[in-house]
Amino acid sequence: MIDLTVIWASIIGFAIIAYVVMDGFDLGIGILFPFFKVGKDRDTAMNSIAPVWDGNETWLVMGVGGLLAAFPLAYAIILPALYAPMIAMLLGLVFRGVAFEFRWRDPAHRELWDRAFTLGSFIATFAQGIALGALLQGITVEGRSYAGGWWEWLSPFSILTGFGLVVGYALLGACWLNWKTEGALQRQAVTYAGRLGISLLLMIGLISLATLTLEAQYYLRWLSYPGVLATAIVPIATIAVTFLFYRSLRRTKDAQPFFWALALFGLCLVGLGISIWPNVIPARVTIWEAAAPHRSQVFMLIGASIMVPIIVAYTAWSYWVFRGKVGHDGYH
Repeated sequence: MIDLTVIWASIIGFAIIAYVVMDGFDLGIGILFPFFKVGKDRDTAMNSIAPVWDGNETWLVMGVGGLLAAFPLAYAIILPALYAPMIAMLLGLVFRGVAFEFRWRDPAHRELWDRAFTLGSFIATFAQGIALGALLQGITVEGRSYAGGWWEWLSPFSILTGFGLVVGYALLGACWLNWKTEGALQRQAVTYAGRLGISLLLMIGLISLATLTLEAQYYLRWLSYPGVLATAIVPIATIAVTFLFYRSLRRTKDAQPFFWALALFGLCLVGLGISIWPNVIPARVTIWEAAAPHRSQVFMLIGASIMVPIIVAYTAWSYWVFRGKVGHDGYH
């Protein structure tokens, strides 16, 4: 018998991966924005994401909406625990969206809108990282409800994951600009990508070591024998991908560094899966305990099987149409 709960967990996981892949680089460009020259360089950076940035957030809506529909118990526990970072994330996304549009329509205050764009990008990214760290460190659950305090999400570990995601998204942004731009801005992006790659590797190491101290489950999953023979593949693959990333930068490749950076994110998500599967709330609630009734899952799966391919198709088409290099006046 097909396990619809696992299928829905996979759909939501896919939505999260798609969001990180597609919205990560444009948030990263916002984080790096103050370091670009005012004028053509900033306009070029904006133009590189203008055709796709708002559509990228479709996957965030799908992931959160899917969690509510397919795993209502998890939604009911996680949201109260993470209200503060989630509200901060949404406000950051709204703020940067307004700034994105108004920097073109209100040139007299463009400097103000540029700062708002950077601030919104940083807040949204940092809040996402904090939410991930708070989920990993554990949520206080009693029965079927959240039983922790308002500030339970705030800890040294969640702050560390927040800064780790800022570094990671900034790396994706730099690699995207290397792919999509030319001249001085591209060379600047390559320089930033090289520095951020090292920073991200250090953050991955620190967060991985800190994670092992949070729950006994994490330690056993990664270091108990004979499971360690399988989990060791992840850090080895991370080192290999890092080597390939820097080799592609040295060879002045356009697209390859971006995809190798995505591979690093992919390995981090694999590591996250190893740590928490099959729990939707680590060490507290499994996906089967949190799942919606079987009939509800069947009904929603019919809609998802139609809409997800359509979303993937129009997203792929938009990226294909705007696949070239971009200048300060637009694509060419």
